[in-house]
Amino acid sequence: MDLQRPKITVGLSQINNSFSGANYLPYSVGLLQAYVEKHSPSKKCFEFLKPIFKRTSIEETVSQLLLAEVIGFSLYVWNEQISLETIRQLKKRNPQIYIICGGPQVPDRCESFLRKNPGIDVAVHGEGERTFFELLKNFPSRKINQIPGISTIDESGSFCNNPKAERTKDLSIIPSPYLSGIFDELISTSDEEWLVLWETNRGCPFKCTFCDWGSAVADRIFRFEMDRIIKELDWFSKNKIEFIFNCDANFGILPRDVDIARRAAKNKNQTGYPKVLSTQNTKNATERNYLTQKILSDNGLNKGVALSMQSLSVSSLLNIKRQNISLQTYEDLQRRFSFDNITTYSDLILGLPGETYESFADGVATLIKNGQHNRIQFNNLSVLPNAEMGDPEYQSQYGMELTDSKILNIHGSLDYSKNNIDEIQQLVIATNSMPRNMWRKTRVFSWMTALLHFDKLLQIPLVLLAESTGISYRQIIESFCDANNNDFPLIAEIRDHFCSRAQIIQNGGPEYYYSKEWLRIWWPDDEYQLIRLSAEGKLGIFYEESRKLLETLLKKTQNYGSIPLVAESIKINHALLKQPYLYDDLEAESEYNILGIYNQVLKDQPSSFKRIKSKYRIARSTQTWKDWQTWCREVVWYGNKKGDYLYGSASLEKYYAGHY
Repeated sequence: MDLQRPKITVGLSQINNSFSGANYLPYSVGLLQAYVEKHSPSKKCFEFLKPIFKRTSIEETVSQLLLAEVIGFSLYVWNEQISLETIRQLKKRNPQIYIICGGPQVPDRCESFLRKNPGIDVAVHGEGERTFFELLKNFPSRKINQIPGISTIDESGSFCNNPKAERTKDLSIIPSPYLSGIFDELISTSDEEWLVLWETNRGCPFKCTFCDWGSAVADRIFRFEMDRIIKELDWFSKNKIEFIFNCDANFGILPRDVDIARRAAKNKNQTGYPKVLSTQNTKNATERNYLTQKILSDNGLNKGVALSMQSLSVSSLLNIKRQNISLQTYEDLQRRFSFDNITTYSDLILGLPGETYESFADGVATLIKNGQHNRIQFNNLSVLPNAEMGDPEYQSQYGMELTDSKILNIHGSLDYSKNNIDEIQQLVIATNSMPRNMWRKTRVFSWMTALLHFDKLLQIPLVLLAESTGISYRQIIESFCDANNNDFPLIAEIRDHFCSRAQIIQNGGPEYYYSKEWLRIWWPDDEYQLIRLSAEGKLGIFYEESRKLLETLLKKTQNYGSIPLVAESIKINHALLKQPYLYDDLEAESEYNILGIYNQVLKDQPSSFKRIKSKYRIARSTQTWKDWQTWCREVVWYGNKKGDYLYGSASLEKYYAGHY
């Protein structure tokens, strides 16, 4: 490196989404700057501009970055299009500016990407710290054919792809951007509320074909030093960081992760920060997974424990290379967390190769039967460029049909930036095992399950009927999906809405339903239907139709003895559903101990269906909402992960009026 050359001005861009006005510190490009500044022979070599960290107008971003000679962009699925447009505008204004792009959206199969985006001078693959430094050391020379892990289009128009760089095994050579002061000026000169991204290790031993975890999948885990981790946690607490998103692929996989969780809890108890530590849990380490998540839950550091099975289909798990992940582990964890009153939610992905409608619906029913009553998140499968699933040959093998879909934030607003630039994802909307019509049927089943069970609209009767009759949750939910228009017009109307929306998604339309009337945000379709039924005063009609439908199902399956449970449990469920304008406590009577049985099932305890006349006091006065907008926000939106739509058992008093 020539120490006599003029100082090189470097710009950095890592555009992140904003959440309720809070923004992530640009961790990835902060690592680049921290590495360069540590390993440069002199501070006189490079001058870094303040990084771009959020969506603003293109003009504003370009104006700031035009001061740089070299700019590094970190591309993610949520910022790719706005970053590429920024690059196009920069090159128009200054063709000599040197553009380097890295991040998960830079495809390993890079030639068409570079030819489509000629403003990019160098594409970086994999970890970027060392590569970015080497590129800066060579600048302004563009003879970089010896630098591993990059792709370029050379002056002759030929595509050049250098061999992939080795992973960084000794992570101590990468300084922390938090501890090295990279973000100090950014924090001190802005009024932003900050969120942080945080690594304690890199690597993932699993091979899931839909995943590209930092381009280090199916590989060894390398660790940052424990002393650094503790100091970073202290830095977060000192700077009053409320939310930490932990980027480890498998938090809880290492024995020391228990100590990390304890340290985060200690800091919160002593300083009040962080308030939340969000983690991606390890797959097979049952005891450590349980212990780390219990520590976080006991100290209010998580809003729920994610149990991400993705599928229960043996065939699908084999096709996506998750066959070595034990489903028994998830069942054991589910039961333990339920017993300890720790909220969990499960992830299932719709449209995985090898999954059928039947296997998916059976998997949902199994999860619920095994104790998942808080939330299943039904995620549409999206394809990432560097995941194995991004390979066209893989897609062809499983008959995967893709559509481009605008990326939307669940519960996000319609106009979230000053630019009319949409970020795009590729959604799988059919496979050879789940053709287009079956994909729609699966999507409808998912929404109906969410509405009836996880939005708690009918969870109590569903639980009691499944427990008392042995009828599967799948069969109960399918009876609503198959409701005919003549006998059950309102339920059929809901089903038809779901069918229409599934078709819209397949045609490239939005994943969520935008409501101008209710908070002006994007709602999951099941939540929108809950709002509509409530606000339009149709709950009474819905519950009456549901009673008739469930009684019809019981007669069809010759479960006549459970028919009295239907009306009783629906009545109690209706009375418990949180609604605005309810200020007075309510007394409800039942011929059965409805809530006793229900709570026993939720805790995986033996339940008894003896007829015990019961009287309940529902303490509605403990939570009240004076308008629909507040209710939409605080109940439907904020209650999403843990399904907090019913007055809980703490607000109930039970009086036994006698046995018979």
